[in-house]
Amino acid sequence: MKLKNFIQLALLASVIMFTAPSCVKEGPMGPAGDNGTDGTNGTDGAAGSVTCLACHSGTNMAKKASEFAMSAHSSGAIAVDYAGGRAGCARCHSHEGFVQFVELGINDLPVANPSAWECSTCHGIHETFEGVDYALRINAPVVPVAAANGVMDLKGSNNLCGTCHQSRSAEPGTDKPGANYTMSVRTYPHYSAQSNVVFGNGFAEIPGSVAYPTKGTSAHLTMTGGSCVGCHMGTFTAKQGGHSYIPSLKACNDCHGGTPGTNYNYGGIQTDTQGKLDQLRDKLLALGVITKTTVDGVDSYSPKAGSVPMVQAQAVYNYFGIKYDRSLGVHNPKYVKALLVNTLEALNK
Repeated sequence: MKLKNFIQLALLASVIMFTAPSCVKEGPMGPAGDNGTDGTNGTDGAAGSVTCLACHSGTNMAKKASEFAMSAHSSGAIAVDYAGGRAGCARCHSHEGFVQFVELGINDLPVANPSAWECSTCHGIHETFEGVDYALRINAPVVPVAAANGVMDLKGSNNLCGTCHQSRSAEPGTDKPGANYTMSVRTYPHYSAQSNVVFGNGFAEIPGSVAYPTKGTSAHLTMTGGSCVGCHMGTFTAKQGGHSYIPSLKACNDCHGGTPGTNYNYGGIQTDTQGKLDQLRDKLLALGVITKTTVDGVDSYSPKAGSVPMVQAQAVYNYFGIKYDRSLGVHNPKYVKALLVNTLEALNK
């Protein structure tokens, strides 16, 4: 009986414990407290937009392709046919070679079936996918083929141009210092060493009466509108600029102001440069260190292989380097003038 009574009492206690709270009535709610301090505002997200279509719309792509069809780069005849597959040359003379060089970091791979440049030669995969990200394969400063020339920072997208448009050999005095130099028929920078001219670096800086400007200070490098991209890829107008890469007279006139020019001979720089180049050519012919060949009434010149005094080899290097730059001084007037004046003075001593 005692055990039975104990169990009954335990059950009764359990019922009271679970039911008692439901019998307690909740009191009235007190007054509301003060509002808390506002939290820190979050950063606004980017405005929604169709960023990709700014470049990749059918209309825009067709426009760029039409401009590019005007460029010598699109045909490849100036390079691919004779050097597009060669190890060491393919990096700049074919689409495949350039992509190999940039993506694999290898310069000596031959290309079995080279082709001309195309959109994806210069444009790879986007990094940030923002409106200013053009997926250029190279933006970093130009690492020179001729190591003695030193790294050249042409600023941003201009470095893509400079990666190929640079000297392939050091000037004679740096290459093999000495009283004499053994020339070959290729004693010159290359056919398109424009970045060296623009940066003011890599040529034979023979001492003379004209001071050489500080490297990297030319107006066509320090002014956005005068850079490689600013001049050669300005707004496409009058069959110039854009992806044709034909230097835009409008871009020149916008920078230089005054009476719009009809050519690139601002301040007579091209006339002056051509005159000094002719003087230098005639002097080198008279010294017998370059040769002249005439075919169908067209004269052509080349270095003459053999050992010559160092200053003559440097003069040959400067002559062909400035000639093959093809801007006739426009790319860097002060540097080109110093090179020509000082070289002529040295030969005339």
